[in-house]
Amino acid sequence: MAAKTDQNGFVAALLNPDCPAPPTLRDPQGGPAGKRFDVYRNNVAVSLTEALQVAFPVVQKLVGAEFFKAMTGVFLRQHPPKSPVLMLYGSDMPSFLANFEPVSHLAYLPDIARLELALRQSYNAEDQNPINPNALQSLAADRLMVARFSFAPAVRLLQSEWPIHSIWRANTEADAPEITIASEDVLVVRPELDPVPVLLPDGGARFIAALQEKSSFGHALEKASAEVEDFDLTATLGLLLANGAITEIHDEEIR
Repeated sequence: MAAKTDQNGFVAALLNPDCPAPPTLRDPQGGPAGKRFDVYRNNVAVSLTEALQVAFPVVQKLVGAEFFKAMTGVFLRQHPPKSPVLMLYGSDMPSFLANFEPVSHLAYLPDIARLELALRQSYNAEDQNPINPNALQSLAADRLMVARFSFAPAVRLLQSEWPIHSIWRANTEADAPEITIASEDVLVVRPELDPVPVLLPDGGARFIAALQEKSSFGHALEKASAEVEDFDLTATLGLLLANGAITEIHDEEIR
Protein backbone atom coordinates (compact mmCIF):
# COMPACT_ATOMS: atom_id res chain seq x y z
CA MET A 1 0.00 0.00 0.00
CA ALA A 2 2.88 2.39 0.81
CA ALA A 3 4.43 1.77 -2.62
CA LYS A 4 1.11 2.52 -4.28
CA THR A 5 0.75 5.73 -2.27
CA ASP A 6 4.29 6.80 -3.18
CA GLN A 7 3.57 6.11 -6.86
CA ASN A 8 0.36 8.16 -6.78
CA GLY A 9 2.20 11.01 -5.09
CA PHE A 10 4.95 10.88 -7.68
CA VAL A 11 2.44 11.05 -10.57
CA ALA A 12 0.55 13.91 -8.93
CA ALA A 13 3.76 15.88 -8.42
CA LEU A 14 4.99 15.04 -11.91
CA LEU A 15 1.92 16.54 -13.58
CA ASN A 16 1.38 19.52 -11.29
CA PRO A 17 4.07 22.23 -11.25
CA ASP A 18 2.61 23.60 -8.00
CA CYS A 19 3.52 20.40 -6.14
CA PRO A 20 6.97 20.02 -4.58
CA ALA A 21 9.20 17.14 -5.57
CA PRO A 22 8.46 13.93 -3.64
CA PRO A 23 10.62 13.96 -0.48
CA THR A 24 11.93 10.47 -1.21
CA LEU A 25 13.63 11.64 -4.42
CA ARG A 26 17.28 12.60 -4.06
CA ASP A 27 19.97 13.99 -6.34
CA PRO A 28 23.36 12.23 -6.78
CA GLN A 29 24.73 14.10 -3.77
CA GLY A 30 21.89 12.90 -1.57
CA GLY A 31 20.12 16.24 -1.42
CA PRO A 32 16.52 17.05 -2.48
CA ALA A 33 15.93 16.48 -6.18
CA GLY A 34 14.20 19.81 -6.69
CA LYS A 35 15.80 21.27 -9.81
CA ARG A 36 16.39 17.89 -11.47
CA PHE A 37 12.79 16.92 -10.84
CA ASP A 38 11.58 20.25 -12.22
CA VAL A 39 13.47 19.60 -15.47
CA TYR A 40 12.07 16.09 -15.72
CA ARG A 41 8.56 17.33 -14.93
CA ASN A 42 8.83 20.00 -17.62
CA ASN A 43 10.00 17.45 -20.21
CA VAL A 44 7.06 15.16 -19.41
CA ALA A 45 4.57 18.03 -19.67
CA VAL A 46 6.06 19.17 -22.99
CA SER A 47 5.93 15.63 -24.41
CA LEU A 48 2.29 15.12 -23.38
CA THR A 49 1.30 18.56 -24.69
CA GLU A 50 2.96 17.84 -28.04
CA ALA A 51 1.17 14.48 -28.22
CA LEU A 52 -2.17 16.24 -27.71
CA GLN A 53 -1.31 18.89 -30.32
CA VAL A 54 -0.65 16.12 -32.84
CA ALA A 55 -3.80 14.23 -31.83
CA PHE A 56 -6.21 17.18 -31.86
CA PRO A 57 -4.99 19.73 -34.45
CA VAL A 58 -8.47 20.99 -35.33
CA VAL A 59 -9.44 21.46 -31.68
CA GLN A 60 -6.21 23.44 -31.24
CA LYS A 61 -6.97 25.57 -34.29
CA LEU A 62 -10.49 26.31 -33.07
CA VAL A 63 -9.42 27.48 -29.60
CA GLY A 64 -6.02 28.90 -30.52
CA ALA A 65 -2.56 27.52 -29.83
CA GLU A 66 -1.95 29.52 -26.65
CA PHE A 67 -5.29 28.58 -25.09
CA PHE A 68 -4.86 24.94 -26.14
CA LYS A 69 -1.48 24.75 -24.42
CA ALA A 70 -2.91 26.18 -21.21
CA MET A 71 -5.90 23.83 -21.43
CA THR A 72 -3.68 20.78 -21.83
CA GLY A 73 -2.01 21.70 -18.54
CA VAL A 74 -5.38 21.27 -16.86
CA PHE A 75 -6.17 18.13 -18.87
CA LEU A 76 -3.00 16.22 -18.10
CA ARG A 77 -3.39 16.82 -14.36
CA GLN A 78 -6.87 15.31 -14.45
CA HIS A 79 -6.07 12.58 -16.99
CA PRO A 80 -2.55 11.15 -16.67
CA PRO A 81 -1.47 8.68 -19.37
CA LYS A 82 -2.87 5.16 -19.13
CA SER A 83 -0.39 3.74 -21.63
CA PRO A 84 3.33 4.32 -22.30
CA VAL A 85 2.46 4.77 -26.00
CA LEU A 86 2.09 8.53 -26.53
CA MET A 87 0.03 8.15 -29.71
CA LEU A 88 -2.75 6.64 -27.58
CA TYR A 89 -2.87 9.54 -25.14
CA GLY A 90 -5.95 11.76 -25.09
CA SER A 91 -8.90 9.34 -25.15
CA ASP A 92 -10.55 11.38 -22.37
CA MET A 93 -10.39 14.66 -24.30
CA PRO A 94 -14.01 14.64 -25.61
CA SER A 95 -15.49 14.15 -22.13
CA PHE A 96 -13.03 16.66 -20.67
CA LEU A 97 -14.12 19.32 -23.17
CA ALA A 98 -17.79 18.60 -22.49
CA ASN A 99 -17.21 19.59 -18.84
CA PHE A 100 -14.57 22.31 -19.26
CA GLU A 101 -16.35 25.57 -18.51
CA PRO A 102 -14.04 27.93 -20.50
CA VAL A 103 -15.10 26.24 -23.78
CA SER A 104 -18.78 25.72 -22.90
CA HIS A 105 -19.74 28.28 -25.56
CA LEU A 106 -18.20 26.00 -28.20
CA ALA A 107 -20.78 23.26 -27.83
CA TYR A 108 -19.54 21.42 -30.92
CA LEU A 109 -15.97 21.11 -29.62
CA PRO A 110 -16.38 17.74 -27.81
CA ASP A 111 -17.71 16.17 -31.03
CA ILE A 112 -14.81 17.56 -33.04
CA ALA A 113 -12.50 15.91 -30.49
CA ARG A 114 -14.50 12.68 -30.91
CA LEU A 115 -13.93 12.86 -34.66
CA GLU A 116 -10.20 13.47 -34.30
CA LEU A 117 -9.96 10.66 -31.76
CA ALA A 118 -11.83 8.34 -34.14
CA LEU A 119 -9.39 9.18 -36.93
CA ARG A 120 -6.45 8.28 -34.71
CA GLN A 121 -8.10 5.06 -33.53
CA SER A 122 -8.85 4.14 -37.12
CA TYR A 123 -5.24 4.76 -38.12
CA ASN A 124 -4.00 2.37 -35.44
CA ALA A 125 -6.62 -0.35 -36.01
CA GLU A 126 -5.62 -3.68 -37.49
CA ASP A 127 -6.00 -4.45 -41.19
CA GLN A 128 -8.74 -6.72 -42.49
CA ASN A 129 -9.58 -7.55 -46.08
CA PRO A 130 -12.90 -6.17 -47.38
CA ILE A 131 -15.45 -8.27 -49.23
CA ASN A 132 -15.62 -8.35 -53.00
CA PRO A 133 -18.34 -5.83 -53.92
CA ASN A 134 -19.80 -8.41 -56.32
CA ALA A 135 -20.75 -10.55 -53.32
CA LEU A 136 -23.75 -8.32 -52.66
CA GLN A 137 -24.85 -8.30 -56.28
CA SER A 138 -24.79 -12.09 -56.42
CA LEU A 139 -26.95 -12.43 -53.33
CA ALA A 140 -30.67 -13.06 -53.91
CA ALA A 141 -32.93 -10.38 -52.47
CA ASP A 142 -34.61 -12.67 -49.94
CA ARG A 143 -31.26 -13.82 -48.59
CA LEU A 144 -29.88 -10.29 -48.54
CA MET A 145 -32.69 -9.25 -46.21
CA VAL A 146 -31.59 -11.77 -43.55
CA ALA A 147 -27.83 -11.36 -44.03
CA ARG A 148 -25.64 -9.77 -41.36
CA PHE A 149 -22.42 -7.84 -41.93
CA SER A 150 -19.08 -7.48 -40.17
CA PHE A 151 -17.11 -4.25 -40.41
CA ALA A 152 -13.41 -3.47 -40.67
CA PRO A 153 -11.73 -2.69 -37.31
CA ALA A 154 -10.81 0.75 -38.67
CA VAL A 155 -14.44 1.82 -39.15
CA ARG A 156 -15.83 4.36 -36.69
CA LEU A 157 -19.35 5.83 -36.69
CA LEU A 158 -20.10 9.26 -35.22
CA GLN A 159 -23.49 10.94 -34.92
CA SER A 160 -23.64 14.61 -33.99
CA GLU A 161 -26.16 17.41 -33.78
CA TRP A 162 -23.40 19.69 -35.10
CA PRO A 163 -21.85 20.00 -38.58
CA ILE A 164 -18.69 18.20 -37.48
CA HIS A 165 -17.67 17.08 -40.97
CA SER A 166 -18.03 20.59 -42.36
CA ILE A 167 -16.14 22.12 -39.42
CA TRP A 168 -13.36 19.55 -39.79
CA ARG A 169 -13.06 20.24 -43.53
CA ALA A 170 -13.10 24.02 -43.02
CA ASN A 171 -10.10 23.67 -40.75
CA THR A 172 -8.13 21.13 -42.81
CA GLU A 173 -8.87 21.99 -46.46
CA ALA A 174 -8.09 25.22 -48.26
CA ASP A 175 -11.18 25.24 -50.49
CA ALA A 176 -13.72 23.66 -48.15
CA PRO A 177 -17.37 24.62 -48.68
CA GLU A 178 -19.09 27.06 -46.36
CA ILE A 179 -20.40 25.60 -43.11
CA THR A 180 -24.16 25.22 -42.78
CA ILE A 181 -25.45 24.77 -39.23
CA ALA A 182 -27.06 21.33 -39.28
CA SER A 183 -26.51 17.94 -37.73
CA GLU A 184 -24.04 15.67 -39.53
CA ASP A 185 -23.19 12.00 -39.20
CA VAL A 186 -19.76 10.77 -40.17
CA LEU A 187 -18.22 7.41 -40.96
CA VAL A 188 -14.47 7.16 -40.49
CA VAL A 189 -13.04 4.64 -42.95
CA ARG A 190 -9.56 3.59 -43.99
CA PRO A 191 -9.66 2.44 -47.60
CA GLU A 192 -5.88 2.69 -47.92
CA LEU A 193 -3.17 3.80 -45.48
CA ASP A 194 -4.81 6.88 -43.96
CA PRO A 195 -8.29 7.19 -42.42
CA VAL A 196 -10.78 9.66 -43.84
CA PRO A 197 -14.10 10.98 -42.50
CA VAL A 198 -17.00 10.55 -44.90
CA LEU A 199 -20.27 12.45 -44.59
CA LEU A 200 -23.24 10.07 -44.45
CA PRO A 201 -26.58 10.66 -46.16
CA ASP A 202 -29.65 11.10 -43.98
CA GLY A 203 -30.50 7.79 -42.33
CA GLY A 204 -27.10 6.32 -43.17
CA ALA A 205 -25.89 6.38 -39.56
CA ARG A 206 -29.06 4.64 -38.36
CA PHE A 207 -28.63 1.94 -41.02
CA ILE A 208 -24.95 1.36 -40.26
CA ALA A 209 -25.45 1.45 -36.49
CA ALA A 210 -28.08 -1.27 -36.78
CA LEU A 211 -25.74 -3.39 -38.91
CA GLN A 212 -22.94 -2.91 -36.39
CA GLU A 213 -25.33 -4.16 -33.70
CA LYS A 214 -25.71 -7.34 -35.80
CA SER A 215 -29.22 -6.57 -37.03
CA SER A 216 -30.12 -8.18 -40.33
CA PHE A 217 -29.88 -6.12 -43.50
CA GLY A 218 -33.67 -6.00 -43.71
CA HIS A 219 -34.10 -4.87 -40.12
CA ALA A 220 -31.43 -2.19 -40.52
CA LEU A 221 -33.16 -0.97 -43.67
CA GLU A 222 -36.48 -0.75 -41.82
CA LYS A 223 -34.90 1.35 -39.06
CA ALA A 224 -33.27 3.75 -41.52
CA SER A 225 -36.45 4.08 -43.61
CA ALA A 226 -38.51 4.76 -40.48
CA GLU A 227 -36.15 7.62 -39.62
CA VAL A 228 -35.84 9.02 -43.16
CA GLU A 229 -38.63 8.39 -45.63
CA ASP A 230 -36.42 8.77 -48.71
CA PHE A 231 -33.38 6.98 -47.28
CA ASP A 232 -30.76 6.55 -50.02
CA LEU A 233 -29.73 2.91 -49.63
CA THR A 234 -27.75 2.87 -52.89
CA ALA A 235 -25.54 5.79 -51.82
CA THR A 236 -24.95 4.31 -48.37
CA LEU A 237 -24.03 0.86 -49.67
CA GLY A 238 -21.83 2.41 -52.35
CA LEU A 239 -19.97 4.36 -49.68
CA LEU A 240 -19.42 1.24 -47.57
CA LEU A 241 -18.21 -0.87 -50.49
CA ALA A 242 -16.01 1.81 -52.07
CA ASN A 243 -14.18 2.34 -48.79
CA GLY A 244 -13.71 -1.32 -47.88
CA ALA A 245 -15.84 -0.99 -44.74
CA ILE A 246 -17.52 -4.42 -44.96
CA THR A 247 -15.33 -7.44 -44.31
CA GLU A 248 -17.81 -10.30 -44.15
CA ILE A 249 -21.36 -11.26 -45.10
CA HIS A 250 -22.77 -13.82 -42.70
CA ASP A 251 -24.52 -16.18 -45.07
CA GLU A 252 -23.42 -19.78 -45.45
CA GLU A 253 -23.66 -19.80 -49.22
CA ILE A 254 -21.54 -16.69 -49.74
CA ARG A 255 -17.81 -17.24 -50.25
